[in-house]
Amino acid sequence: MIAALSGRILFKHNDRVVVDVAGVGYEVYVTTDCISRLPDKGDEIFLHIHTYVREDTLVLFGFLEEQEKEMFLMLKTVAGVGPKLALAVLSGMAAGELCRAIAEGDGKRLTALPGIGKKTAERICIELRDKVGRLAPDASLAGIVAAAPARPGSAVYDVLSALANLGYPDPVARQTLAAVKKRIGEEAFGGMSFEEMIKEALRALA
Repeated sequence: MIAALSGRILFKHNDRVVVDVAGVGYEVYVTTDCISRLPDKGDEIFLHIHTYVREDTLVLFGFLEEQEKEMFLMLKTVAGVGPKLALAVLSGMAAGELCRAIAEGDGKRLTALPGIGKKTAERICIELRDKVGRLAPDASLAGIVAAAPARPGSAVYDVLSALANLGYPDPVARQTLAAVKKRIGEEAFGGMSFEEMIKEALRALA
């Protein structure tokens, strides 16, 4: 499988680019953001590549950053999201922003993307929420993911619910718990009761 291409730009179109590698022209589908960031015709480029093969079809999808490629591959694992829809999603929202929206469970924001309905947005958030942390572009996003409740009835879940009832936005509550977890350590955080955790969270929010 082709995993990367390094060569000279032959042609640029709205959704794809043709790259000359040792005399062979490879047609690669890319995001609109990628097209806008590519150098001029004749210049050298490097693209991370996903090779999509189905029966008699072989399509190359290219990305300037590894993070964007990984986000594309994650999206493809969600039922109802094929490679072209995944690429359209990344054309509508940068990978870092998409990671944050998923981590925060912001399905409404995802429905603004082309081809994404309410049910698909919910599936993306549910299925990828625990996975996007490793693609986090900054520590705050990683913290949001790390603080996500493991299951209903857990101390984290109950504290997030309590903070929501007190009027704190979900992202703020998650970041607060992530800060508490970082300060006291993962093991101590995991052993906290609801009362201990809500006390520490409110102290951090004061």
